[in-house]
Amino acid sequence: MSAKTAVILANGELGDFQSLSPRLAAAQPDLVIAADGGARYAPGLGLHLDVVIGDLDSASGDPGVEVVRFPPDKDETDLELALLHALSRGAERIVLLGAIGGRLDMTLASTLLLLHPEITHQQVAIWHGSETAYVLRPPGGTISGAPGDRVSLIPLAGEVSGVSTEGLQFRLRGGTLAPGPGRGISNRMTATSAEVRLEAGVLLMVHSPGPPKDPA
Repeated sequence: MSAKTAVILANGELGDFQSLSPRLAAAQPDLVIAADGGARYAPGLGLHLDVVIGDLDSASGDPGVEVVRFPPDKDETDLELALLHALSRGAERIVLLGAIGGRLDMTLASTLLLLHPEITHQQVAIWHGSETAYVLRPPGGTISGAPGDRVSLIPLAGEVSGVSTEGLQFRLRGGTLAPGPGRGISNRMTATSAEVRLEAGVLLMVHSPGPPKDPA
């Protein structure tokens, strides 16, 4: 049976815990997967686990929950295995929780999972409290929010060219964003939606509701 919306719990940090409950209620997930130790978050978020995946060095299977066990020595992270499982179940929208925080290498690897070659037409996003991150490819997309929300556009896998924006305080008109310089960081929404268009490359879009907490 296919699942339209899947939520995956990783073993990192959740961010603002309270803001996640209404977001999850609105998402109405059909499938909830824990990547090993991420299973510990399910009760507090009011989620019923369907599957626990990984080498189970940080979690043990609960009665009634499917367990997919892998050896500790493997090429994939537990979160990657959970993502691949969700894709195999036909998930069209996938939300990753707990993908940020803890070890720096795991945070970077988890973020770069948004570029996984097995992701084709599916919508895959990282939620960290009220913040959202996902990938934009040509021709771009629409960002929903509120005036004053922070939007960062971060180039992944090389330069991103032909970037144009509407509804952001600092506008781009066919510009180029390159890895390294912080030109696309901490823009502001001026309306309830913003448009980002790009001709080539891949952007990581990070949406943070409300005013910035760090003026830098």
